Amino acid sequence: MKKLLDKLLYSEEETVEFGRELARSLQEGSIVALQGDLGSGKTTLVKGIVAEIGAITSRNVQSPTFTYMNIYDCEPPIFHFDLYRLKKETEFLEKGFLDFLGENGICLIEWAERIANLLPKGTIYVTLSQISEGKRSVDVYKS
Repeated sequence: MKKLLDKLLYSEEETVEFGRELARSLQEGSIVALQGDLGSGKTTLVKGIVAEIGAITSRNVQSPTFTYMNIYDCEPPIFHFDLYRLKKETEFLEKGFLDFLGENGICLIEWAERIANLLPKGTIYVTLSQISEGKRSVDVYKS
């Protein structure tokens, strides 16, 4: 994997802004694997990406913890996965979600480590770590 970036973020607003910056480098077919503990800022980062690409306000971006996937109707469409409740990779396959990887859209996958073996070369990995209240580190790699 090739390291693209590491930086510190000092607030929720900076995390959203970093998501907006990252969004400007994404294109149709991009897959972003978001990794980090609960509360590390994965969904906050997604809010910035969706706001930049789809002009969708952050209050309309929710983590799909119970439905596994939200689709944001924009150009290109954004497929937002939350795999926290996923037990096995086979569940992802059984739900037909593999069809969305590399589709004509952008995939944002929270808890992507649960399907690590299914992610293709070229996936962008974003790891968020909470250092203290409001302060996070973010590392970005590309496979």
